[in-house]
Amino acid sequence: MTVTAVASPVDVLQDQIDAKRREIHSDQYSISVGEIANLYRDGELDIHPEFQRFYRWSPEQKSRFIESILLGIPIPSLFVAQRTDGKWDVIDGLQRLSTIFHLMGILQDQDGKKVPPLVLTATKYLPALEGCVWSAKQGRQPLSMAQQLLIKRSKLDIKIILRESDEGAKFELFQRLNTGGSPLSHQEIRNAMLVAGNPQFFKWLQEELASYPSFRDCVVLSERAYDERYDVELVLRFIVLRTLNESTLQRTGDIGDFLTDAMTDMSPKFPEFHEREESAFKNTFDLLAEYVGADAFRRYDASRNRFTGGFLISAFEAVALGLGFHTSGPISFSQQELLKRIQGLWSNQVFVNSSGMGVRASTRIPKVVKLGRELFKP
Repeated sequence: MTVTAVASPVDVLQDQIDAKRREIHSDQYSISVGEIANLYRDGELDIHPEFQRFYRWSPEQKSRFIESILLGIPIPSLFVAQRTDGKWDVIDGLQRLSTIFHLMGILQDQDGKKVPPLVLTATKYLPALEGCVWSAKQGRQPLSMAQQLLIKRSKLDIKIILRESDEGAKFELFQRLNTGGSPLSHQEIRNAMLVAGNPQFFKWLQEELASYPSFRDCVVLSERAYDERYDVELVLRFIVLRTLNESTLQRTGDIGDFLTDAMTDMSPKFPEFHEREESAFKNTFDLLAEYVGADAFRRYDASRNRFTGGFLISAFEAVALGLGFHTSGPISFSQQELLKRIQGLWSNQVFVNSSGMGVRASTRIPKVVKLGRELFKP
């Protein structure tokens, strides 16, 4: 009789630890500010200028950081990921590195143009920093050569995720380093993760889909929502949830975590699905823009026979995902029929009960998405 050994919980845990550690290859060493500035000048360090719009340090915060360097106060480690071409992608440290390059007058925007040099403000310990700039060429009080060298010779600790690592390691590391106390929204975090992991996927979401005129005509958001890239999150919701089977919809749990995990899983498969999903997305929003426009995701008031209020996520999940589920080409609905189905949504008891105040997304999504697929079936 053969006795099969059962692994103990401790052994199982160790196996899991060993497996994940094999997926991440890292290195670390110190580098001077001057050396890392040279890497940036030579194009060997990518801080992703497309994310300068998320660069939220005030002049006072930037000046306090420069003060820390001048006073020899330890600076937290910077994290970079090594690309297949050997260049470094910054995963954590955008604000610190941008401040240094901004002061030196070498910071470039996303169009490759130099950003006007940083003018420092007075700080607690160095009030004489007020009005200082890097060099005399900038027309103000310059730092002395000794002060410049003090900054350039200061050491930064660099932790490197090597290119041999599992592709998902960069996503996971960025998320862990930039959540909790972060000023970025969940979608801004996802965007930055994509920039570090798959820039092509990121540009497609933001520049091709979120900027698509028909989508913009239908999705009317507040300025703050656009600033926090909620529009890109809606595009991601459409792509992730559009054809998801019902059993998986039941297990979405926290929608933020679910979208992040789904995006990470989808990233390496981008070439396989982007044409299909782009076609479904554009067909769906072309129809909605032509027939309904900005009313597509607003509440319908039957007593006044009009749409009222602002954008509602529950309507988006029902209408956009309901239509999108059935598209393999242009969707054939008359304007009258489509309006009738959208208006009818607001008197549907399942929708009303599932989309009211206090209903969690994990409860709402399975019911509303399923209902939308039924209501908008051709």
